[in-house]
Amino acid sequence: MPANSTRAHFRNSWGANFIDGDTCRFRLWAPDERDVDLVLGGAAHKMQSLDGGWFEITLEAKAGERYCFRLADGTEVADPASSAQEREASGRSIVVDHAAYEWQASSWRGRPWEETVISELHVGCFTPEGTFRAAIERLPHLAGAGITAIEIMPVAQFPGVRGWGYDGVLHYAPHNAYGKPDDLKALVDAAHSLGLTVLLDVVYNHFGPEGNYLSRYASRFFNKDRPTPWGASIAFEEEAVRRYFIENALYWLGEFRFDGLRLDATEQIRDTTRPHFLVALEHEVRETFAERQIHLVLEDAHRRRSLLQRDASGTRMLFDAGWNDDLHNALHVVATGETKGHYRPFADEPWGKIRSALADGFAVPAKDDNFSPEGSRARVPPQGRVNFLQNHDQIGNRAFGERLASLLQEDRLRVLAAMHMLTPQIPLLFMGEEYGETQPFCFFADYQGEIAEAIRLGRRDEAENFGGLPEGKTMDDLPDPLDPAVFAGSKLRWSRATSPAGERYLAYMRDLAGIRQRHIVPLIAGTAVPDCRAYETKDGIIAVDWQFGEACLELRVNLLQETQAVPAIRGQPIFTSDTSGGETVDDSELAGPGIAVAIAR
Repeated sequence: MPANSTRAHFRNSWGANFIDGDTCRFRLWAPDERDVDLVLGGAAHKMQSLDGGWFEITLEAKAGERYCFRLADGTEVADPASSAQEREASGRSIVVDHAAYEWQASSWRGRPWEETVISELHVGCFTPEGTFRAAIERLPHLAGAGITAIEIMPVAQFPGVRGWGYDGVLHYAPHNAYGKPDDLKALVDAAHSLGLTVLLDVVYNHFGPEGNYLSRYASRFFNKDRPTPWGASIAFEEEAVRRYFIENALYWLGEFRFDGLRLDATEQIRDTTRPHFLVALEHEVRETFAERQIHLVLEDAHRRRSLLQRDASGTRMLFDAGWNDDLHNALHVVATGETKGHYRPFADEPWGKIRSALADGFAVPAKDDNFSPEGSRARVPPQGRVNFLQNHDQIGNRAFGERLASLLQEDRLRVLAAMHMLTPQIPLLFMGEEYGETQPFCFFADYQGEIAEAIRLGRRDEAENFGGLPEGKTMDDLPDPLDPAVFAGSKLRWSRATSPAGERYLAYMRDLAGIRQRHIVPLIAGTAVPDCRAYETKDGIIAVDWQFGEACLELRVNLLQETQAVPAIRGQPIFTSDTSGGETVDDSELAGPGIAVAIAR
């Protein structure tokens, strides 16, 4: 162990933790068992039974040794808090010394949230090799494009060698198809050296359908009477369960030095205790890493403002931001004309919903805001919402995984991209979007038998939910999500980035990112919720003002083909597009498709 390393102990309750030197403590919560053995290096050691269903043993171990737990009937199971797996999720776990990695960007403490421009990426599809180490080589490209943060789709060990990661079963183990724990640390380290924030997508609402054996020896981990779309809900009322997930958050932020987490589908995290699991997690994270800039982002279909509210000075009270599906869905309807499935609620008055989602951050009322009656009416600042024109869900759940670059004319796409980058919400791009990638990104997985067939059938429903089938296509034409070729065909084509078209679009996005940092970021930094005005205009026109103290950010967008009257612009333009060959904007007219963004002081 290097002389400058320390034992941080970000997961004291579960798993294998080095205590001192080669002394390692192994702990497992197995309340349904009378006896549990630790099998380390082929030798079995009887674990001590403790109160509350815990089993524990402390003994010498070496980094790299294989181990598992043996239940009373002889069944051997992986450590549910394994840091690494030998092969499959159900196989032997590997002892990992997290203090052994020598950090290079050791002085990094993070970046302010308002500076964030996110690129969401899937490690397996980001490079041809699909590994943590290979991703390092592409980080300079992202930094050079004006991106300031990467958000990595879930990496926790899941069954098989390919998948989106939302079916993880070992939440502490980076998937070995991508590399070793130190490889992931090297990726985070390299990103920090380039000034990039690194967020990790985590799934605390369910386990995958295969490879999870917790119900075999800890049935109280789940609540079968409270189902979710993926099966029994997780019993967050159990202290051992709460510690498993809260310490998982601390583990990723501490051992791997991620700068934040994106919590998946938090509306499915059901908890009747107080404080609620989400509140307890947020408080412990902030307290543990008080000296760092840690960012916590939610995906929350219930649109609970109370989780995102600010105090009177604009200071965050709980979470930094939530994903703004409302804006995406309404924009998708007007941009593509698709109104099936998830887009159906936005088919009625989509332009009004766009204005609301830009000005207020929400276009649909909250559902079951059980955190704070007052918070349910709270105004959320623009930086409390993460906007996107596309993401892994909105692309990958389509029938054929098409990106917007393949669905829209470039002039319209450029206007939407400029609006996306120059409004005060936090922008998220999906990998390759910065250079106009057209390669599809499809859903893919690696299962066999009944689960595989269920996934194939499920893709039919998702295809209907995300736009339906293109004209002339049938369900029989859908890509097979279990076919390795579908995974291979979802990888980025980096040759596109260096093509003439790719370089032009990349330069455009780089310019927008620069304008954002110079003009938009200073407006949203450390301010209370601005006053907003969304103008009532004809369909096809978007006009919103945000009043930040004495400065007013003015947005005018014309998504029609002809020049249109718009509410007058009073300020100095910071960006105007000219896609028609004529005058783009005066104080009250805008050529189309076109955009003008100005700041009045």
